[in-house]
Amino acid sequence: MHIRFIRTLLFTLLFTVVMLSMSAASFAQIGVGVVVNFAPPPLPVYEQPLCPGEGYIWTPGFWAYGDDFDDYYWVPGTWVLAPEIGFLWTPGYWGWGGGGFVFYEGYWGPVVGFYGGINYGFGYFGEGYEGGRWDHDRFFYNQSVNNVNVTVIHNVYNKTVINNTVTRVSYNGGNGGINARPTPQQEAAAHEKHIPPAAVQVQHAQAARTNPQQRASVNMGKPAVAATPKPGVFKDRAVVPAKAAGGSYTPPANRGGKEARGNASAPRPENRPENRPENNVSRPNAPSVHPRDLPPAARPSAPNTGNPKLDQKYQQQREKQFAKQEQERQKLQQKQEQEHQRLSQRNADEARKQQVEQRHQQQTQQLQQRHEQQQQQLQRKQQPPPSRERSKPPKEKP
Repeated sequence: MHIRFIRTLLFTLLFTVVMLSMSAASFAQIGVGVVVNFAPPPLPVYEQPLCPGEGYIWTPGFWAYGDDFDDYYWVPGTWVLAPEIGFLWTPGYWGWGGGGFVFYEGYWGPVVGFYGGINYGFGYFGEGYEGGRWDHDRFFYNQSVNNVNVTVIHNVYNKTVINNTVTRVSYNGGNGGINARPTPQQEAAAHEKHIPPAAVQVQHAQAARTNPQQRASVNMGKPAVAATPKPGVFKDRAVVPAKAAGGSYTPPANRGGKEARGNASAPRPENRPENRPENNVSRPNAPSVHPRDLPPAARPSAPNTGNPKLDQKYQQQREKQFAKQEQERQKLQQKQEQEHQRLSQRNADEARKQQVEQRHQQQTQQLQQRHEQQQQQLQRKQQPPPSRERSKPPKEKP
């Protein structure tokens, strides 16, 4: 009896581990592990479907990415049964990762962690969750932010939530993204016990992926299925369409340029300083990673102060600065190429290559910023001094 019980227990544990691994791997297909060089569309405007019953927790909709068709697609918001009593949902989000946009998957845990400061609405206003709370083994819903039928669900309360920041931006960092950093508590939450998206969430995301109408290039940021009452139910009468797009969206003409990561379960960026918004210089779409990617430096124009000797002196200073900056560009380019060669010789993995690329981008952007500052300083220095006539104070009238 004991041997049979132990065998059954071991089989159950093994099956659970395998299923959780498959769930995490499947969910990773919606965007994790892929670096996209153009930002996701704004979040569409939509209503929340009626909560189907007790124990269901709202999981907001989000833009995922299909690398096989090179486009974002909308995964509808939906109500999901909490996998464990006391667990809450931390939404996934897109964040600027140094060389493009990376998706960081959501998870279930006892504490809501960092989700990029994205305002998903319905209780997820950028930090924490205001949509409900657990009281022992029951989940209580905040009526002020949730669509709940109180004749069916009695465990409700009403707490007014002030949402001062109304934005439809769907990503953190980069050009025009949300400028938010995780708190120490949110960082700790990422390391506490949590589990990946449930199997129904994986199936829900895959159903959205296979529906062409959910793609941003088709619906232009206004999906026909913006939210569902339960996962995977795309044709139910209670399905909610988007009322409007969150903002204008035009798919980039050249959307190629995505880069696959070696690690399909990209770590959340809480402890990666290079991915924090304040350490990233905003660049539209494809950022400059190496000096050769920068636009060609314009040769300095001839100054015109009205003094030929002074103009010649200033022109020499500008040419000298231009030559020095070009030399610094070439020197940094050579240094980075040598690092690439060393990585190739050592057969470095993709994770190491990505780290080096991120460092190269930071070096390149710092170089560009420094050169721009030097040029501005020289131009200010070469400004003609004010004439004596203008510098004299006006004479008082008798």
